[in-house]
Amino acid sequence: MSASSDTGLEMSADGGAAGDCMEREYLELPRPWRLIRTAGWSLAESLGLPAAGYIVGEALGGQGAAMIAATAVVWLTAAVRKVARVSVPWMLLISALVLTLQTVLVLATGSTLFFLLQFPLGNLALCLLFARTAPTGKPLVAQLAAEVVALRRPSSPHAGLDRFFRGATWLWAAIFAATAVGLGVLMAVEPTKVFLLLTTVVTIGGVVAGTFLSALWFVQVKRRFGLRVRCVQA
Repeated sequence: MSASSDTGLEMSADGGAAGDCMEREYLELPRPWRLIRTAGWSLAESLGLPAAGYIVGEALGGQGAAMIAATAVVWLTAAVRKVARVSVPWMLLISALVLTLQTVLVLATGSTLFFLLQFPLGNLALCLLFARTAPTGKPLVAQLAAEVVALRRPSSPHAGLDRFFRGATWLWAAIFAATAVGLGVLMAVEPTKVFLLLTTVVTIGGVVAGTFLSALWFVQVKRRFGLRVRCVQA
C-alpha cells in the first residue's frame, strides 16, 4: 500500500511537472473583444489620430500645415502617455519618427522632388529601425506583437520562438528595404501622379506580403515546437 501510494505520489508529481511545463508552452491572447479593442486602440493612436490631424491641417493651411499637424498630434499623444506614466508603444514611436522625418523633408524645401523623397526615405528609416533590433534580445516584431495584439509569450525562454521573432524582424527590415528601393526607382521613372498612386499600391502590397509570410512562418513554428495559443481574460 505504501509502495503504491509512493508510486502514485511520484506519478502525480511528474504529472504536475509535465503540466507546469505544458503551461509554459502556451502563447496567450486576450479574448476576441479585448483583442479587437487593444489592436484598435493601438492603430487609432499611431495611424488614426495623425491622419485626422493631417486632414484638419490640410483644410486649414495646405500640405505643410497638414504634415505639421499630423506630427504634432502623434508627439502630443506620446507626451500625454509619458505624463500619465504610461509606456509609449513602439507603434506610436515609429509613427512619430517617420512623420517627423517626412515633415522635415517637406518643410525644408518646396521642391516636388523632396516631397516625393519622403516615401522611400520613410521606408528606409523603418528598415534601419527593424534591422537595428533584429539581432538583440528585444526584436521589434516581438514588442509589436505584445503591444498591438497583447500576445503573452511563455514564461520560460523558448529558443524556437525567439528565433522566429528575430527572423520575422529581419523579414520586415528586408520588406521595407525592398519597398524603399522600389519607390526610389519609381520616383525616377514615373510622373508624379502615377508615382503617388503606385506608392499606395507598393506600400499596401509590402504590408500584406509581410503579414502573410510572418503568419505562415508563425504557424509553422507553432506546429514544429508544439506551441499552443489560448485566449485568456486579460
